[in-house]
Amino acid sequence: MESNNSLQIGTASGTLLSVMPNIVSEDILKTIILAVVGAIVSFLVSLLLKRLTKNKK
Repeated sequence: MESNNSLQIGTASGTLLSVMPNIVSEDILKTIILAVVGAIVSFLVSLLLKRLTKNKK
């Protein structure tokens, strides 16, 4: 089966362009803030777990 890149690109760009007007800039900002908070919390939890397991050894 041969891959048709132009069909895939057309589908992806059409989907993106149809979703674009529905995205509000406030939603984008909220998503960025939540991603940053999630990354920080994940990093801190991994440091805490690393410290807890290091003390038990």
